[in-house]
Amino acid sequence: MKKAVLLLGLMICSLSALAKGNAEAGEQKAMMCVACHGASGTASAPLYPNLAGQQEAYLEHSLQAYKKGERSGGQAEIMKAYVSGLSDEDISNLAAYYASMKP
Repeated sequence: MKKAVLLLGLMICSLSALAKGNAEAGEQKAMMCVACHGASGTASAPLYPNLAGQQEAYLEHSLQAYKKGERSGGQAEIMKAYVSGLSDEDISNLAAYYASMKP
C-alpha cells in the first residue's frame, strides 16, 4: 500500500513538472516586477531576491503563496498586492519567464 501511495505521489509530481508556463507571455507581465527585481531578473537592492534562473516550480509556488496570504513578514504585503490581480496562468507564465533567464 505504501508503495502504491508513493508511486501515485511521484506520478502527480511528474505531471505537474510537465506543465510549463509561457515565458513570452510572462515577459509581458514582468514589467510590474522590474522596479524591485530588475529588468534582467537581478534585484535592484539586497532586500529583494534575484529571480533570474530560479526554479519554475518554486517561483510558481511562491507567487501562489503570496496571492493566498500564506507568506508573511518582509515584503509579503507588497507582494500580495502585486500578485492579487494575477490569474493562475499569469503566475505560471511569470515563473516560466524568470526560470528561462540566465542568472
